[in-house]
Amino acid sequence: MKGKALCATFDVAMRFLYECPWQRLQELRELIPNIPFQMLLRGANAVGYTNYPDNSVFKFCQVAKENGMDIFRVFDSLNYLPNMLLGMEAAGQAGGVVEAAISYTGDVADPSRTKYTLDYYVNLAEELVKSGTHILGIKDMAGVLKPRASSMLVSALRDHFPNIPLHIHTHDTSGAGVASMLACAAAGADIVDVAIDSMSGMTSQPSMGAMVACTRGTEHDTGIQMEKVFDYSEYWEVARGLYAPFDCTATMKSGNADVYENEIPGGQYTNLHFQAHSMGLGNKFKEVKKAYVEANKILGDLIKVTPSSKIVGDLAQFMVQNNLTRQDVEAQADELSFPVSVVEFLQGYIGIPYGGFPEPFRSKVLKDLPCIEGRPGASLPPMDFQKLEKELREKHGEEITTEDILSAAMYPKVFDEFQEFAANFGPVECLNTRLFLEGPKIAEEFEVELERGKTLHIKALALGDLNRAGQREVFFELNGQLRSILVKDTKAMKEMHFHPKALKDVKGQIGAPMPGKVIDIKVQEGAAIEKGQPLCVLSAMKMETVVNSPLSGTVKKIYVKRDMSLEGDDLILEIE
Repeated sequence: MKGKALCATFDVAMRFLYECPWQRLQELRELIPNIPFQMLLRGANAVGYTNYPDNSVFKFCQVAKENGMDIFRVFDSLNYLPNMLLGMEAAGQAGGVVEAAISYTGDVADPSRTKYTLDYYVNLAEELVKSGTHILGIKDMAGVLKPRASSMLVSALRDHFPNIPLHIHTHDTSGAGVASMLACAAAGADIVDVAIDSMSGMTSQPSMGAMVACTRGTEHDTGIQMEKVFDYSEYWEVARGLYAPFDCTATMKSGNADVYENEIPGGQYTNLHFQAHSMGLGNKFKEVKKAYVEANKILGDLIKVTPSSKIVGDLAQFMVQNNLTRQDVEAQADELSFPVSVVEFLQGYIGIPYGGFPEPFRSKVLKDLPCIEGRPGASLPPMDFQKLEKELREKHGEEITTEDILSAAMYPKVFDEFQEFAANFGPVECLNTRLFLEGPKIAEEFEVELERGKTLHIKALALGDLNRAGQREVFFELNGQLRSILVKDTKAMKEMHFHPKALKDVKGQIGAPMPGKVIDIKVQEGAAIEKGQPLCVLSAMKMETVVNSPLSGTVKKIYVKRDMSLEGDDLILEIE
């Protein structure tokens, strides 16, 4: 049996939960000392969305192993072998068990799908086995591995590699996951991934209870007692209820076989919907899914898993936001301001896709921008960890650990924001789930245990009126003492938004192509600019977009500042 911790969603703990991912791993390891833990390692991307210096990947694996990680499932979003080999070497050198995982897309049982064929997967597996992987994995991110294709693929791998453990991972987005995993087991797979019943199905993994029941009495009998499965499922059913506002079942009521068409990974599907909603496209998610198919074709039919899936998703939302078809994008590629992820992919920042980059689209987008030849990390200078440690101590104080340094190396901006939040609000992991997500109700009393023997008794009393700064005075009792504090009402501040809009019929007014936060301004008032020159950078839900100038001229007035939140079409600047 195997546990999972410190997955590829490394940044989520800091970004959304304001918790240290390393502390989570340490606590889990202490509580669960004898079950192997497994994590995803995105090859040369480590646990991020870009390439890192080689020494950062090696150091990360070393520290992860020291903190209790055992198995490293190494993959690459493009199945780019040099990136995978680096991750395998880093995990192996750290003393971990190496599982090289091939990302699956297409359909090996469909003769019309000629790019990712059975030979493609067997040949790639041959290279990984030669390189010394301990386990061979198939990572079916979107759940497009149908039963017949499962039999063909696993049988071929079993015939070629009779002695290596085969591990198959899928998602149940289409509803056919149990059938596919039963076919994998029958064809010779050693391990298939499942999820406890109350957490299974749709974009999760197939049902554990269904797999246990369907294999009972057969040669693949798991020996697991159904009563134990039921008890475990009941516990997680209650836990799941706490996260109902974020549950994909709010928008996805059943399996969707359209995944065979759009190939959106299970891990991205709900995130993409939430991202679309935050960008004002919540009512256009059907269009986003259709655009995802077209964006994938524009980019050359990619293997889609983080970060390549994010690139396809960013382009799809960009297309829907700006009412662009595939033909529009390809025809206007030299004029459009594409998301940063799309531009960096075309520059070669995450590796070389199988079959090469799409032309002439790539040349049109990049124009004179530099390109990386070969493995991206090979051309990056080593990370200076001593210098980084010194900078972090100066910025956040002396209590910086080795683990903190690695967090900052992987996600510098997210780590800084996490540290600032922790300095302002303290250890929010002490709050129970409902209080953290929703806050207390008026007149509600609750306790917060900071540490053993140190408990705060708090009672929420009243909320004041909204002031001009978007704040409310919050009144509460703390251990019987009346207190108040000013708190920003972020929801109300969004409703107070009154930024001027760019007029589409006024040529020099440049509007925001999407809702987002201004993270950089590239020009100054009075500056002469050329057509295509970057003006500013917007960020929304991990998607960054550079707004380029559609014409040459002079910057007349800038209407935005850094960290300002904009809606779509909000006026950024005027050019004359």
